[in-house]
Parts: sequence; structure tokens; C-alpha cells
Amino acid sequence: MPDGRYRYKYTDTFGEPKYVYSWRLDKNDRIPAGKKAGLSLREKEKQVVADIFDKIVPEGGGLTVAELVEKYVSLKTGVRPTTEAGYRTTINLLKKEKFGRERIDRVKISDAKLWLIQLQKNGKGFSAIRTIRGILRPAFQVAVDDDYIRKNPFGFELATVIYNDSITREALTREQERKFLKFVKEDAHFSKYYEGIYILFHTGLRISEFAGLTRADLDFENGKIIVNHQLQRYPKKGYQIVEPKTESGVRQVPMTQEVADCFRTILKSRKKPRAEPMIDGYTGFLFLDKNEMPMVAMHWEKYFQHICKKYNSIYKVQMPKVTPHVCRHTFCRMAAARMNPKTLQ
Repeated sequence: MPDGRYRYKYTDTFGEPKYVYSWRLDKNDRIPAGKKAGLSLREKEKQVVADIFDKIVPEGGGLTVAELVEKYVSLKTGVRPTTEAGYRTTINLLKKEKFGRERIDRVKISDAKLWLIQLQKNGKGFSAIRTIRGILRPAFQVAVDDDYIRKNPFGFELATVIYNDSITREALTREQERKFLKFVKEDAHFSKYYEGIYILFHTGLRISEFAGLTRADLDFENGKIIVNHQLQRYPKKGYQIVEPKTESGVRQVPMTQEVADCFRTILKSRKKPRAEPMIDGYTGFLFLDKNEMPMVAMHWEKYFQHICKKYNSIYKVQMPKVTPHVCRHTFCRMAAARMNPKTLQ
């Protein structure tokens, strides 16, 4: 070439003439002063021949990272609204980012890592980045499977690239749990939630599983809680019954006598609504709000928040943040001492 570069001409799988260039003919040649290092022409030629032989789509089909993710998302049907929201957030982010405009065949593992590192530096939390990476990795795998690229640049372990700055939800100590439950039981206002909170501490149920419980899910005869659904409420779609978070989420949770007594108290004190609400065929929910609709996770999270605030306004020794999920962690800590890890899981 007039500028001193070497050129290799070839015909791609679509019959179009293409060219690759390099400042070096062979990998052992010196790079001209002031020129950027890169593969030699012979190395690029080998890559081209290998791609043609393996029928790799030239230039990643021209797809950008954002376009690839949109294509991947279009293949996903029947996903939960929360998952759908995650897809939209990631696509919108990629449309704003320079990385999202990169052609997929040009994205290297180091590029993917650097982008995630930069996201964290710019204030994105570990959880948000994990969600983003959880969409990009399978999206790029689709590109690999469809022969657009050879290797998935997001195939690395996330923890090896960015640090987990998430706030760990700590389980309560036995003494903290005892004090918290005693406070709730004896408080004139919050005592009406005592049984529900006791159940959360002593069953390990997720709050959405607990909110979805109906009379039919309580097997007092065999001392079991039947868990096969969750109750969620979404901003636009309203109330919905969804499957448990994982396949192993469908299970029967043992009821202690104390837990069974709490459920009986809940059923006995439950006010009969003018019309029983029905959500996706389920009725007989244990807790109803002032509008006679089932309570959801948000209600219980607010109750816990107000209880902690009142407790800490009275006592010098402060109670740490307690949430429904802290109850689950606390149950696991207690249960770990008396059952094998697989059963606990």
C-alpha cells in the first residue's frame, strides 16, 4: 500500500470482496515507529481463512452490542414483569453507552471487563451490574451459537472483575430475635402483626410466598405448609400469582406447633371481607389490607420499618435493620445447627 501497510484481499461467505490491513507482514517484523501494534497480515490472513472455513458470519453480521441484546430479548417470551423491566433498563443503558455501539465481533474479553469496571466506578452497584452481565452473557452466547462470533467475551466470573459492594443482610442473634418478637407482641399497635412475623422468623418463607398463602396451603393434620406459588403486585399489571423463584421453591415446609398455633390465631381473627378477592384462581388469602385486597411484600416491609423505628426510639441498645428477608436469614442461621445443608437449602 502507498502508506506502507500490507493488504490481504479475500471474498467473504456472501461473495463480497473484503480487505484486511497490517503494518507488518509477519509477526516477527518490526512495527514502524509511531504505529499502533496489532496482528501481522499473515496472522490476520489465517483468521480470515479459519472464519470462512467455519462459516463465521463476517463482521459479526454488522450487529452492535445493543442490537444483539435487543435480538436476544425478542426471543424471550413469557418472562416475569421484573425480568422484562431488567431487559428494558439494560437496552436503554446500552443505547446511551459507547460500548453499546461497538460491533460485536470487535468486543474482546478485556473490553467487556473494562466496561463493567467503569460501570462500577460510575456508581452502578454490584447487584445492578450482575443483572446487566446476566443479560449480556446469554445474548453473546446466542451470537456464538449462530456463528456471528467465535468466543463469548462475557464468559468470565463476575467476582474476578468487580468487587461486591452489596450490603449484606445480617441474620439477627437469638437474643435480638427474642427482643424483637417480644416488643412486637407487647406493642398495642404492632401486636396484630406478631403471628405473621413469628411465622417468618420460624419458617424461612420468602415474603412473597408468605403473602400468597391461602387457607388451602395450610395442612394442619400433617404439620406442613404447601408452597407452590408467590403473590406479587406490579405497577402496571397489578396482582399476579407467579411460580416460586426456583424449581426447588415448590416444597412443603414443616410447621412447628408454635407456627401452627400462629396460623390458627390468624385464621380466627381474620375479618370476613364483603367479597373474597380472587387472584388468578387463588382465594382465601390470610392477610387483607384496608381495601380488602391481599397484603403484599411492600406492606410487610413497611411494618418492619415502622417497628424498628419505634423500637430504636425507646431503647438505647439499637436494633439493626430488620426486614422480612432478615427473618429468612435468621431462620437459616438457627436451622443450620440442626439439619444438613442440603435439607436447609
